[in-house]
Amino acid sequence: MNGSNQYSIKSTTFATSFIKTKLGIPEAFATKPKAILGSLFSFKMNHRAGFVSIIGSPNVGKSTLMNVLVGEKLSIITHKAQTTRHRIMGIFSGDDFQVVYSDTPGILKPHYLLHKAMLSAIYSSIADADVILLVTEIGEKFAHEEVLQNLRDNRKPVIVVINKIDLADQTRVEAAIENWKTRLEHADIIAISALHCFHTALVFDTILRHLPESPEYFPKEELTDRSQRFFISEIIREKILLNFSQEIPYSVEVVVNSFKEEEKLTRISVYLFVARESQKAIILGHQGKAVKKLGTESRKDIEAFLEKHIFLELNVKVRKNWRDDIKELKRFGYNVDENQ
Repeated sequence: MNGSNQYSIKSTTFATSFIKTKLGIPEAFATKPKAILGSLFSFKMNHRAGFVSIIGSPNVGKSTLMNVLVGEKLSIITHKAQTTRHRIMGIFSGDDFQVVYSDTPGILKPHYLLHKAMLSAIYSSIADADVILLVTEIGEKFAHEEVLQNLRDNRKPVIVVINKIDLADQTRVEAAIENWKTRLEHADIIAISALHCFHTALVFDTILRHLPESPEYFPKEELTDRSQRFFISEIIREKILLNFSQEIPYSVEVVVNSFKEEEKLTRISVYLFVARESQKAIILGHQGKAVKKLGTESRKDIEAFLEKHIFLELNVKVRKNWRDDIKELKRFGYNVDENQ
């Protein structure tokens, strides 16, 4: 294993290009997100720093919001639910502040041990947070009462972010705001469109007001605590989500097996673990065409991310019912309670 890929990720042209093309962020924000955001929020105060956990149901825009707030594409964004499996930290720093965001898996009713591990990550992030962003969307009923009770009990600052208001009229937006005022009386309520960066600056302003005075937790230039290997696996997993339908994307775990830097290129070997033989056949496709397409699309984005040429090798392996196997889940980096 090459030691260089264990360091945290810093700013890349890959992230900037994705901001422009996929997030719909205005050109000025995409070109110099940190410089511009930092100038918008210049506060006269001592240094503030803290951890902000972004929670909510699947597919309400948590990852889009974090990517906007950090100014880099760190989390997978697709139209499919349950795209985030692990807590992903995004760090945004200025001269007198540092915000450490955690994008968490979507809150859902567990059907596998994998889902229980994901739910555990959500509650852990709430416990660790200085500020909590509860992201919802217009029309969502949010039936997770146990989560709301947890937020009421711990009394930490909560910001309810009502996303996707570009899809609703003013009457529905006002009704949603009034509803959340009664459900979480101590929370700030902000209606936004993360996709169009509408009122996202107000979200940041509110976060900063709630952060405690503290020195930074990470070097100012860092954007995340995750390694290159993690983001390579996430790029490939995003392509799987986009290229395959039904249960297939949720049955695949991506593991970077080796990462070898050579003079002219980097050789990366990746295992795609599936739960059944039939799923392996679908990933491979007729005469290997599906996995070849997956590899080609993944390689292009990984090369942009690493800013170097790579040779990417994808191997599909079966780990039967890995989503309900404690040993396999731990091997894949999930925190699983032995008693579950």
